[in-house]
Amino acid sequence: MRKYAGELGLLLVAVIWGTGFIASAISLDFMSPYQVMAIRFLIASCLMALIFIKHIRALTRQALAAGVVLGIFLFLAFLLQTLGLQYTTPSKNAFLTAVNVVIVPFIGFLLFRRGLDKFGLIGAVLAIAGVGILSVELNGAFNTGDALTLLCAVCFAFHIFFTAEFVKKHSPIGLTIVQMFTAFLLSILVIVFRGESVHFDFDGRGLLAASYLGVFSTTVAFLVQTLAQKYTTETKAAIILSTEALFGTLFSVLILHDQLTIRIIIGSILILAAVITAETKLAFLQNKMSRRYNGND
Repeated sequence: MRKYAGELGLLLVAVIWGTGFIASAISLDFMSPYQVMAIRFLIASCLMALIFIKHIRALTRQALAAGVVLGIFLFLAFLLQTLGLQYTTPSKNAFLTAVNVVIVPFIGFLLFRRGLDKFGLIGAVLAIAGVGILSVELNGAFNTGDALTLLCAVCFAFHIFFTAEFVKKHSPIGLTIVQMFTAFLLSILVIVFRGESVHFDFDGRGLLAASYLGVFSTTVAFLVQTLAQKYTTETKAAIILSTEALFGTLFSVLILHDQLTIRIIIGSILILAAVITAETKLAFLQNKMSRRYNGND
C-alpha cells in the first residue's frame, strides 16, 4: 500500500505542476522569472519552517548537507530552465526539460553500477516521445537555449535521483525544508547580482499567482515528492512526474480553452502508456500470452 501511496503522491505532484503552468504565465506578466523564483521559495521556506519547526531542531549535519545538495540542484534546474527560455521556444523548453526522465536511470548505472530495468527504459522513451509530441513545434535548429535547457534536465534528473537516495537515510520533511531555504537564498543572490529591484510589483493578480506557486507548486508539491519517493524507484518517479506535461496541456485546454488536437491526444496516450509500462512491467500482457500458449499445448 505504501508503494501505491507513493506513486499516487507523485501523480498528485504532476497534477499540481500541471496547474502551475497557468500560475507561472500570470505571475511572469508582473515580475521577472528570478523574482518569481525568490517568492515561491520564500513562501515554501516560511511555511515549512512554521509547520515543521521540530524537524528543523532535529536536523543533523548529514541531513543539512543532503538538503543543501538537493537545494542547489533544484535552484540550478530552475535557473537554467529560465535562462534557456530566453533563447528557445516554450514548447522546446518544456520538451527538453522532460528529457530528465531518460537521464535518471543512467545516473544510477554510472554512479552505482545498478542494472537498467528494460521496462523502465521503455517507459522513459515512451514518456519522452509523448512529451515531445505534446510540446515541440518541429522547426528551428538546436541553439544556446536548447543546450541550457538540456543542462536543466540533467539537474532535475540528479535532483530526482538524489532525493530517492537521501530519503532512505534522512527525514523527507527535514530535507524539503533545507532545500527550499537553499533555493531561496540562491535566488536572492541572483536578483542582487543582476541588479534587479527587490521591490516586487504588488499587483494582486501577480502576487496571487506567485503565492499559488509558493504554496502548492513548491511547498505541497516538493514535500509530497520527497515523501513519496521513499516508496518507489527513481526511474518510476521520473516517469510519473513527466505526466506534468500531460496535465499542463489538459488544464490549458480546460481553463485557457486551447484547442484539443490530434497531436495532444496521441502525446497523451504515449505518456499514459509510459506510466502503465513502468508500473506494471506489462505483466498483464505476459500473463495473457502465457495462458494462450498453455492453452494451445
